[in-house]
Amino acid sequence: MKKTHLLCTAALLMGTLTACGGPEEPAATGAAPAAQPASEKPAEGGKTTVQFWHSLGGKNGEYMDAMVKRFNDSHPNVEVVATFQGSYDEMVTKLQQSLPSKTAPDVAMLERAYVEMFADADVLEDLGPLMKSSNLSEGDFVSGLMGHSTFNNKLVSLPLNRSTPILHINKTLLDEKGLKVPTTWDELKTTAEALVVKEGGEVKRYGLTMPFDTWYPMAMITQAGGTFFSEDKKTIGFYDNGVGSKVFGYLKDLQGTGALFYPPAKDSGNIVNQMFTSGKAAMMFQSTGTIGSLINTAKFEYVTAYLPKDQKFASPTGGANVAMMSSSGNKQAAWEFIRWMETDPQGALPFILQSGYLPFTKAMAESKELQDLWAKEPARKVAYEQLQYAVDTNKSVAWPEVMKEFNSVIEAVMYDNKDIQASLETFKKQAERILAGQ
Repeated sequence: MKKTHLLCTAALLMGTLTACGGPEEPAATGAAPAAQPASEKPAEGGKTTVQFWHSLGGKNGEYMDAMVKRFNDSHPNVEVVATFQGSYDEMVTKLQQSLPSKTAPDVAMLERAYVEMFADADVLEDLGPLMKSSNLSEGDFVSGLMGHSTFNNKLVSLPLNRSTPILHINKTLLDEKGLKVPTTWDELKTTAEALVVKEGGEVKRYGLTMPFDTWYPMAMITQAGGTFFSEDKKTIGFYDNGVGSKVFGYLKDLQGTGALFYPPAKDSGNIVNQMFTSGKAAMMFQSTGTIGSLINTAKFEYVTAYLPKDQKFASPTGGANVAMMSSSGNKQAAWEFIRWMETDPQGALPFILQSGYLPFTKAMAESKELQDLWAKEPARKVAYEQLQYAVDTNKSVAWPEVMKEFNSVIEAVMYDNKDIQASLETFKKQAERILAGQ
């Protein structure tokens, strides 16, 4: 059942290229090469070759390549071959296809929400013994980013390029209106509506925007006291308690007054970024992974803040972890690469500083390099501090299938103005059907 489920989900993933938390993060530029055999190539000069598949293109891909080069330059007995495999979902599909053909890599970058699916299929190495052998423990890592690292009491992945949604603010516009940065849903509504500019009935400036993505409704569900899945993972945790209706009702109210611009699904991340940087939207829910580009692009006072709370602060996490495939024939060399990335000062720390992804170990966060960066660019520190409220309530092997249905709910409510309660009731039944099949 486990491996069958994993393989059967491949086709599904190809249809869900958005809405898995931080969908715009991997700069998937250029054509992804075809899968190559993992570790069957003859070693060059006596080196052990480690195949590493990842999903970072563009500038972040360059930063990743530079990190791999640092490793190779400092490890004469190991050669890591890093291969860009397309977006997170394309990467997952290729990884699924590589398993039966025994061409899987030694090390893979996995979008965090898919870790459970691969772990359930018993294809991920238990990193616990390797951690112990290197005198490392889970306590060395930032707890808010470890939510998707364990499965059935095994450590199956570690954080790498991680992010979380946050509130991005054009403070210049708020100051012009004498408005404070909102910290609650009520304040957000008041502030967003006060920032709307209309001319002849047409909205020229919106108060708030956000990409089409499950990330933001999920955050609000938890903020309002619900959970995405129920504790027993048999149903959803935001229908019977009215939380789902409250979340979507709040968003529709904002949309109805012009306070919220909800973009088309396609390329929604870039659309809202442009709306924000051009001053056509005063505030934006968006990934922390955009902070670096916004700092360089914004021509106004740009600040960040926690996602506003309802009953409490809460934020899901996104981005990807790194995992070792249990089929690897080079586990010691693969672990040395992972260990070096995770803990060496020349490992992922420069990549984190360059890319803007969140530091994932306590040593990284306490490093002089990061402290200096946070002093210069405090928007990044806010993102890290919000991790104290990080919570992932969508952990399930069934998440990829349930996510597809949840996207349909978002589309029905936000685009087609369908009845919220009826849409949620339909989704609940679909989710329960999927969860019952696990």
